Amino acid sequence: MVYGQVVIGPPGSGKTTYCNGLSQFLQLIGRKVAVVNLDPANDQLPYDCVVNIEDLIKLEDVMLQYELGPNGGLIYCMDYLEKNIDWLQDKLKPFEKDHYFLFDFPGQVELFTLHSNAKNIILEIYNKWDYRLTAVHLVDAHLCSDPGKYISALLLSLTSMLHLELPHINVLSKIDLIESYGKLDFNLDFYTEVQDLSYLQYCLDQNLHSAKYRKLTKELCELIEDFSLVSFTTLDIQDKQSVANLVKLIDKTNGYIFASIEGDVNEFAKIAARSLDWDNSVEAVQERYMHDRDIGDVETDSS
Repeated sequence: MVYGQVVIGPPGSGKTTYCNGLSQFLQLIGRKVAVVNLDPANDQLPYDCVVNIEDLIKLEDVMLQYELGPNGGLIYCMDYLEKNIDWLQDKLKPFEKDHYFLFDFPGQVELFTLHSNAKNIILEIYNKWDYRLTAVHLVDAHLCSDPGKYISALLLSLTSMLHLELPHINVLSKIDLIESYGKLDFNLDFYTEVQDLSYLQYCLDQNLHSAKYRKLTKELCELIEDFSLVSFTTLDIQDKQSVANLVKLIDKTNGYIFASIEGDVNEFAKIAARSLDWDNSVEAVQERYMHDRDIGDVETDSS
């Protein structure tokens, strides 16, 4: 069985840094790692990759030849990769026996919310090649400091989950910088557990621009809550314990945790029911990264 991760998220969320840091961590704990760069716009890689899409197609060449912008060029590159998926399969085969894969995808969100090319590539790998994959969706943690941006991140996360149809983990990356753009209105668990979003309405009403869209915001929040699918875990890629906690969670979702068990149903059941035994709770993460704070409930009664 082949295991791995599909790393996605908007530009600037830290996907390449994540792949670099995680590959080093996994190697330290004894796993052989194969990083696959499928982002043709990522021409300065901090990690060594076993497959690079630039060996198949270059974004700059596409933009020049077809007079496309960066987004149009990326969509063309994904279409081209989908039509030449055999090239990718041939490149990956030598590493399938004993490597754990990290697929570094482009950051253009329309690839994972609107267009089918990236989805078709991922599902080809997942269903036909029988790779056990988890989608790891990175969102910059500082978006929590702006209620409007946080709601946008929730919508993006939900749409990606529904579009890709994979085991899925949403991650607040760069948690060490969570208050770099301002203090949060609520405790960290409000944002990780996606609790009662109606409380965000009070915060948004304090902004005259946001208040104009009160009804729209209310409907969007209700939509997110109706699906009840989105939650977040946290990550500081420079902290080994934070990375280890995330790896535990991913290993359970893609089945890697069961890799050493052969045919014992009882053992499968025990491991599936076992607690993840977190070493860092949300409260501990808040205490570490949100300094000098006394976070209380925000008054929801505007009167």
